[in-house]
Amino acid sequence: MAAALPLMAGQAQASDYVIDTKGQHAFIQFKISHLGYSYVLGEFKDFTGTFRYDEGQPEASSVKVEVDVDSLDSAHAERDKHIKSADFLDASEYPTASFVSTGFTSSGDGAGKLTGDLTLHGETQPITIDVDHIGGGEDPWGGYRQGFEGTTTLKLADYGIDTSKLGPAAATVDMYLVVEGIRQ
Repeated sequence: MAAALPLMAGQAQASDYVIDTKGQHAFIQFKISHLGYSYVLGEFKDFTGTFRYDEGQPEASSVKVEVDVDSLDSAHAERDKHIKSADFLDASEYPTASFVSTGFTSSGDGAGKLTGDLTLHGETQPITIDVDHIGGGEDPWGGYRQGFEGTTTLKLADYGIDTSKLGPAAATVDMYLVVEGIRQ
């Protein structure tokens, strides 16, 4: 019984959070090469998600996010229309992208590697996101929040997205993620 107490205490500390997208405290941003000469920067404006986090047992953390692909915004309407077309993301055929975590390996000091399955363009592939814990604590409105940032690079061919017309520099996209969750 005494051996089980630390495990029970760790489970009691795990909390569920809803990602705060309404307060503009979460971002899914991307950077992709444009013909090898410059970059296109953008974001997905509409997404929802939840995560479970326990500072005492970060390896038990989990995340689930759904992204509205049609919410892509690169600050250029014609380019956005083309990226969302059947030539690339095909948002009308694949309106949602999703990520479901499968594990987390802590490297200490709030950092680690989050693994999971990303479904994009109708294809599901395992990815790893490098994660850093930004911080957590009480907010001014009586709630409790946790914040994280993460980075990963995706090979678009893994998701059946043909970027060959744009040259080899456009074969990958860098993702930058900021997530602030409100404890439920």
